[in-house]
Amino acid sequence: MAFSTRLISSLRPGLAALHWAALRQCRGLSTLQGSEPSLNLRGIFPPLATPFSPTQEVDYAQLEGNLHRYATIPFRGLVVMGSTGEYPYLAPRERVEVVSCVRRALPRDRLLLAGSGCESTQATIELTVSMAEAGADAVLVVTPYYYRGAMTIAALVHHYTEVGDASPIPVVLYSVPANTGLDLPMEAVITLAQHPNIIGIKDSSGDITRMGLMVHKTRQEDFHVLAGSAGFLLASYAVGASGGVCALANVLGDPLCQLDHLCREGQWQEARDLQHRLIEPNTAVTRRFGVPGLKKAMEWFGYYGGPCRAPLAPLSPAQVEELRRTFSANGWL
Repeated sequence: MAFSTRLISSLRPGLAALHWAALRQCRGLSTLQGSEPSLNLRGIFPPLATPFSPTQEVDYAQLEGNLHRYATIPFRGLVVMGSTGEYPYLAPRERVEVVSCVRRALPRDRLLLAGSGCESTQATIELTVSMAEAGADAVLVVTPYYYRGAMTIAALVHHYTEVGDASPIPVVLYSVPANTGLDLPMEAVITLAQHPNIIGIKDSSGDITRMGLMVHKTRQEDFHVLAGSAGFLLASYAVGASGGVCALANVLGDPLCQLDHLCREGQWQEARDLQHRLIEPNTAVTRRFGVPGLKKAMEWFGYYGGPCRAPLAPLSPAQVEELRRTFSANGWL
């Protein structure tokens, strides 16, 4: 039995690479001959909100309606089953079904990143494989945090290495300390960036110094640093970030893609003016009011927001008015 386990472990990276190559060929994505597979993560990715019916079931018809509108915006791709998608409140079966629905509706030139992080390494690997089979191009793996006191650098490196070895598609690290209470240590990021199947990190800390150091320390690797919020997108680009996974893009997708374009073209004054107008609305739909605030704002811009799953509660009338004033004061309503 021990020999069998060691054999499977030694074969796992090669099997994953073969599986990944087959998936890329089926989806029309290119791999440079003789090199490890990689994805271009440069651009804006909205982490999709999950639409629910009044009875709090996933509303696939409304999801497809939102996707139809998002297809007209020049996003690099979409993130499904992230924090904004109420990932912890969906059953594993629902998570995979949502990814399958998005893949069917998503244009083939858009990337699909799917959240697959679980508390155990084994469960993360199992869900990662399911997400790949459902059509994801890469997975976004949040840090395990329930036993955060035991999540040493060594434990986290081991966890992500096992996931990277087993995953048939590339892995993007996900550090969101506001939700997990755990910041993925810099030493772990630098080590994991050397793994051929770990291609980037979504960093939601807002620490620009940390992000700049990540870019600097991983510059020899094919590794992307993605800003985890629209409020510091311009600053992230200034220190070398590749793109952004921004909840506000569910509402203001075109302006965020315009900010991305201005930064890449070096039009910093115009980019700064636009960034300033996005800071307060972004804070309102993230730290201030969270997913309920985001879903309410979506309705004002022609998308389906709908309810959240309990225990997330809807905004009060006073909160709705405050949220509306924030968007209006910055010229969006």
